Amino acid sequence: MLRVTKIIMLSLIFSSVALADDDDYDGPGPEYYPPYYQPVAPGYYREEIVYVPERVVEYVPVQPRYYAPPPPTRYSYDQRSPQGLLGGVVGTVMGYEMGDGNPLAAGVGGAAGAWLGNGF
Repeated sequence: MLRVTKIIMLSLIFSSVALADDDDYDGPGPEYYPPYYQPVAPGYYREEIVYVPERVVEYVPVQPRYYAPPPPTRYSYDQRSPQGLLGGVVGTVMGYEMGDGNPLAAGVGGAAGAWLGNGF
């Protein structure tokens, strides 16, 4: 069994090396190259003179941006208060205890406690 495992591991290691061989690939055919381009033999290089036109840079003044004021808020003050938070906590506990663990009673108690704590 150990010998079969070794053979499988060696075949997996060397299979990727065998597939990486690229000797039979000659590259694209002559129809791929444009008519003015001739491939150069490997190991040699050819100098190519390429004309690059100068770039014209035109400076345009930046237009001033208009930033609109933020939209008015519906409420001009924050309605939360520490009294409402404490009333909600006490109402939740009382609703949970009176409802024998009923989550609906705890939620109603919390809402009523927060409403009473905020001063109606």
